[in-house]
Amino acid sequence: MHSSLQLVLILLAVAVLVAAAARALRLPTMLGYLVTGVAIGPFALGWIPDSAEARYLAEFGVVFLMFSIGLEFSLARLMTMRMTVFGFGGAQVVLTIALTAVIAWLLHLPLLAALALGGIMSMSSTAIVSKLLAERLEIQTPHGRQIFGALLFQDLAVVPLLILIPAFAKESDTMAITLGLAVFKAVVVLGFLLFVGQRIMRPWFQWVAGRKSPELFTLNLLLFTLGLAFLTESAGLSLALGAFLAGMLVSETEYRYQVEDDIKPFRDVLLGLFFVTIGMRLDLAQVMLDWSDVLLLVVAIVVGKGLLVAGLAMAFGSTRPTAVRTALGLAQAGEFGFVLLAQAADLNLLGAAITQPVLAAMVLSMLIAPFLINRMDVLTRLIAGSEWAGRAKEVHDIAVKTFGKAQHVIVCGYGRSGQNLSRLLEAEGITFIALDADPERIRAVAASGVSVVYGDASRREVLVAAGLSRAQAVVVTYADVHSSMAILRHVRDLRPELPVVVRTIDDTHIDALKAAGAAEVVSEVMEGSLMLASHALMLLGVPLSQVLKRIREVRETRYAMMRGFFRGASDADDELDQETQPRLHTVLVTQGAAAAGHTLEELALDDLLVDVVAIRRQGIKGVDPQPDTRIQVSDVLVLRGAADGLAAAEFRVLQG
Repeated sequence: MHSSLQLVLILLAVAVLVAAAARALRLPTMLGYLVTGVAIGPFALGWIPDSAEARYLAEFGVVFLMFSIGLEFSLARLMTMRMTVFGFGGAQVVLTIALTAVIAWLLHLPLLAALALGGIMSMSSTAIVSKLLAERLEIQTPHGRQIFGALLFQDLAVVPLLILIPAFAKESDTMAITLGLAVFKAVVVLGFLLFVGQRIMRPWFQWVAGRKSPELFTLNLLLFTLGLAFLTESAGLSLALGAFLAGMLVSETEYRYQVEDDIKPFRDVLLGLFFVTIGMRLDLAQVMLDWSDVLLLVVAIVVGKGLLVAGLAMAFGSTRPTAVRTALGLAQAGEFGFVLLAQAADLNLLGAAITQPVLAAMVLSMLIAPFLINRMDVLTRLIAGSEWAGRAKEVHDIAVKTFGKAQHVIVCGYGRSGQNLSRLLEAEGITFIALDADPERIRAVAASGVSVVYGDASRREVLVAAGLSRAQAVVVTYADVHSSMAILRHVRDLRPELPVVVRTIDDTHIDALKAAGAAEVVSEVMEGSLMLASHALMLLGVPLSQVLKRIREVRETRYAMMRGFFRGASDADDELDQETQPRLHTVLVTQGAAAAGHTLEELALDDLLVDVVAIRRQGIKGVDPQPDTRIQVSDVLVLRGAADGLAAAEFRVLQG
C-alpha cells in the first residue's frame, strides 16, 4: 500500500535523477520521464500504481502545456507563415490522418478508431525538435522554418482532435448528435471567452498587477488557467482546451512574458509527471509478445511519415536536400500524440492490444529522433546526394557581392548590434560585408543598398566567399557560442593573424573563446553594468571626470589590448593628427621571419614606439608578454602604435 507522501517522494527523487541524467546526456528530459515511467510502473518494478487519481493529476501537466501553446498563438505570426503553416503543415496533418486511417481500416480497425489513430500519428515532438534545431542553429534555415510551420499547425490541430476523439467513442447511432453538440458547445464557449472574456480579463489582470504582489499575481494566474479549464470540462469539452483559450487571452495582454515565467515551473513539473504516467501504461511483457508489430509501427512512423513529409516538402517547392532534412526533423511521434492516445485509451476507443504496440512504437521513435536530427547532414548526403548545387548559389551570391572588396570587415550577423556596427563602419569610411542567415531580414534590406547577403557565417565556404583572404577583421555580432567557435576555428585555419571580435552575453565563455583565437570578447553584461554604474555615479554627485576615470580603469583591466585608448572628455582628439594616434595591428610570424627565435627584448620594438600587447600561439593568447618571451613560427603578434611605427615594426619582425 502506497501512502501519498511515499508517492510524492518517489516522483521527486525520480524527477531529480532523470533531469540530471538527461542534462548530462544532452537529451530531452521528456524521454527520461517516459523510460522512468516504464521502469517504476505497475508492469515493471511496481513502485507507483497506475491509478485514476495519478492520471488526473498528471493531466494538469497537459493543461499547462496547452496554456503555454496558447501564449505562443499569434495571429500576426500565423499570417507571416500562413503558406508554411496552413499549406504545408495542414497538408501534413490531413494526409497523415487519411493514410493512417485507410491502412488501419484495411487491417479491420473500426473507421472511427482508425481516424483517432491517424490523429495520434500525425503529431511530431515540438519539445525534442525545437531543442535540437536551436542547438544546431537551424531554426531560420529553409528546413527549420518548414519544420516549425508543421509543428505549429499540429499544435493548433490538437484542439479540434481533443473535441473529436470523445465524440468518436460514443455509440454510432448517437455519434452525429454528440459531435454536433460538441461543436455547438465549442463555438458557444469560444465565442463567450474570446469576445466577453477578453473585456473582463484585461482590467482584472491590471487590477491584480496594481497590487504589486508576486504571490497574488501567481495565485490569480492559477485561478484563471484552471478556472477556464474547469469551464470547458463542465461544458463537455476538455481541460486542455480551456487552458489553450486562457493562454490565447493572456497572449494579447502586456503580461504575457511575466505570465510565461510564472507558469513555467508548474508546467515543467506536472508535464514530467504526465510523461511518467504515460510510461507507466507501457506493458513490456505485452510489447515483447508483439515485438514484430512494434517494429513495424516504428518503421511506419519514421520511414512512412518521413516519405510523406519529404514528398509534401518537394510539392511545396523545396529542394530535395531541404525536403530530406524536413522529413528527418518530423519523422517521430509527439507529446500531443501521447495526450490523444491516453484520451482514446481511457474512452476505450482503442483496446490494449492496439494501445500497447502503438505506445511502444511512439516512445522508440522519439528515442530515435535525436540521432536522426544530429546526423542530419550525413543522412542528407546519403539520401539526397550532394547539396553543393544549392549551396553553390548561396556562395556565388556572396562572392559576387564581395567582388573587388579588400581590407574590408566581415560582419557576422545583421541584427541590431550588426546594424549599429555597420553604421559606425560607414561613418569611418570602412567597407564591410554583412552575413545573415535570416531570409526575412535579407529581403527587408535588399532595396537599401547595404552590403548584406544571405549566408551562414559558421560555414567555411561562406567565409571564403565573403573575402576572408582579403579582409582586415571579422566581427561576430550575435551571442551564440557554438557559431562563434566555428567561425574562430575557420579563421584560425585560413587566416590565423586576422583579428576576430566576438560578442557574448556574459563572461561564462570568455576563456574558451579567447583560447579559440578571439582577439577580444565583448560581454553585454559588463558593458551594460558599466553604463548603469556611470549613470548611477553621476546622479550621486560624482564629478564627470572621476566617473570617466573609474570606467576607464575597469575597461583597461578588462580589455587589456586597449590600455591607454580611453581618453577623458576634455581631450581634444579631433585636433590631433590621426596618423599619430595609436592603433592595433596583427603580424603573423611566418617561416623564415627575422623575429623567429628571438625574444621581444632583442626585437626592441619600443624604439619604434610600438608595444606588443599580446601574442596568440596555437589557440592560446598571452596578454602583456614579458621581454624574455621568445617568438616562435606561427605566432601572431598584436602590435599597438602609430601608423608609421607599425609599418616599421612589421618590417623588423618579418625581414629584420
